[in-house]
Amino acid sequence: MDFGPLPLLTPRLRLRPVQAGDAADLYAIFSDPQTLRYWSSPPWTTLDQAHEMIAGDEAALAAGEALRLGLERREDDRVIGVCSLFSFSRQNRRAEIGYALARDAWGQGWMDEALRALVTHAFGPLGLHRLEADIDPRNSASARSLQRLGFQEEGRLRERWIVAGEVSDSGLWGLLARDWAARS
Repeated sequence: MDFGPLPLLTPRLRLRPVQAGDAADLYAIFSDPQTLRYWSSPPWTTLDQAHEMIAGDEAALAAGEALRLGLERREDDRVIGVCSLFSFSRQNRRAEIGYALARDAWGQGWMDEALRALVTHAFGPLGLHRLEADIDPRNSASARSLQRLGFQEEGRLRERWIVAGEVSDSGLWGLLARDWAARS
């Protein structure tokens, strides 16, 4: 898939593919147990995991399989989070959306700003018809983010994840391009 023109710019952010120089910022995000509380994998324990993710993301981007963008603050060039599109179904023009934000950036509107740009890009230049999100139903902050964007909760898969021995459900959310267009 051609991911169109990048980076995506918002008033406060530059959304761009992650790169090698982001390793320390990504490690700070993905090694934080509170940030990863509802993630589908445990917190990182080494900086090498950041380098592995970046290498994987670069390969997935080049192959047109996935798009992970760093949320780079325009004021200081610090990467404070990521948002991504992955698990594309080209035939159905569908993808999953995912995101994570550094704990010290919570509650400041950063993720809403980033996701609005990503969803606009997904339904605009990428021509997608549907976006899906899989979140831990206990993650009320993530649910509120999705609701603000117009996603609807569509179902629950019981005991779908086991992360570090903890079993959790999946809340499934969806957003259609026509619903996004009606809101915009």
